[in-house]
Amino acid sequence: MLNISRVLADELSLKPFQVENALALFAEGATVPFIARYRKERTGEMDETQLRQLQERYSYLTELADRKSTILTEIAEQGKLTESLKQQIESCLQKTELEDLYLPYRPKRRTRATVAREKGLASLADLIQSFNQPGTEPQSLEQVAAQFVRVDQGVETVADALKGAADILAESVAETAAYRAHLRDYLIQFGNFTAQVKSDYPEGTTKFEMYRNYQAKVKTIPSHNLLALFRGEAEGILKLDITFELAEIQQYLESQEIHSKVPEIRQFYQSMLQDAFNRLMKNSLLSELRAASKSDADLESIQTFEVNLRELLLSAPAGMKPTLALDPGFRTGCKVAALSNTGKFLEYQTIFPHKSSYERTQAAATLKGLIERHQIELIAIGNGTAGRETDEFVTEVLQTLEHQPIKVMVNEAGASVYSASEVRSQNFLTRM
Repeated sequence: MLNISRVLADELSLKPFQVENALALFAEGATVPFIARYRKERTGEMDETQLRQLQERYSYLTELADRKSTILTEIAEQGKLTESLKQQIESCLQKTELEDLYLPYRPKRRTRATVAREKGLASLADLIQSFNQPGTEPQSLEQVAAQFVRVDQGVETVADALKGAADILAESVAETAAYRAHLRDYLIQFGNFTAQVKSDYPEGTTKFEMYRNYQAKVKTIPSHNLLALFRGEAEGILKLDITFELAEIQQYLESQEIHSKVPEIRQFYQSMLQDAFNRLMKNSLLSELRAASKSDADLESIQTFEVNLRELLLSAPAGMKPTLALDPGFRTGCKVAALSNTGKFLEYQTIFPHKSSYERTQAAATLKGLIERHQIELIAIGNGTAGRETDEFVTEVLQTLEHQPIKVMVNEAGASVYSASEVRSQNFLTRM
């Protein structure tokens, strides 16, 4: 079975003890901010970004492992679990890949292939497969199929027998994981979203006029355009499709499945492969592609909105002033960060004004230097541990200056959570 801890260590470039200790802390109920701030010695100095990645990927792999267990049990109960299939299932790391492997064994509604098997045509399908090999002697499919005509079972003609065998083979092709993965990637790379305004809406009568005759590649369509297409479709104004070169798909399937040079065999397989894709693969693959594309567009749209809103929400409450931010502390000292009037990080220092008189003097000199060097106009002091004592210390330093910055105490509620959050990381990077 897959060793999740080892996979996580390899994927995230971590040491095994880091993964094991962090997961143990998560199991105890510890949060990312708590571990990042107070349990560094156990995790080997893992930061909040690494911890969050570990937590998210562990959750994904755990869900994947549970699904694998269910699938393995179901296939084993069917008596179809081979050692090779078991290894494939146990080693896969993506849910899509796992579901593709499970597809041939998933309980199905009554399909055309199911009906054909009930009529005893699986043996005919196997025979036709055996003919589809390089160097095999030509066989008359009609003569072979004639042996399976059984009126009492609903196989009244040779054509009925061949059609049933084709249905069985088509279902097998449609459920081949490697084919589905290849075609899924092909549609992403070379497919196009196309849209038209329905004929019920004359030109100039809808808000979707720019999409009256629209086409864009699946992999490059702007998110706002794609979301507009989905809205137009939902409102019944647009007809939305995904187009692609069917001949390319047919050529791929033929290259994988047709091995005989006998014209009759090749013709039978060509027709069967067309049916396999058009009837059994196309709709499900296009539905997956639409859902994945919309999910990506939704995320990109949210990120765009976040960028547009960030400056408003993060605008300085006291205006655009060079600012000095102090995080008070006794044992670990006071962390001091200088920011420009636009919020750009300028300098960072740690001072120790609450230990000895010598260190207090050194801290005063450092603080004074930061204020003068960066022409600080505003000083913000956290109101947490050592906040009152730090405020008194800053007041003493300011009294020695000719031009005194404005000094305020700020509420630290939620600061620890924010400091270890992904939002903080992104906000900091955008202002570097």
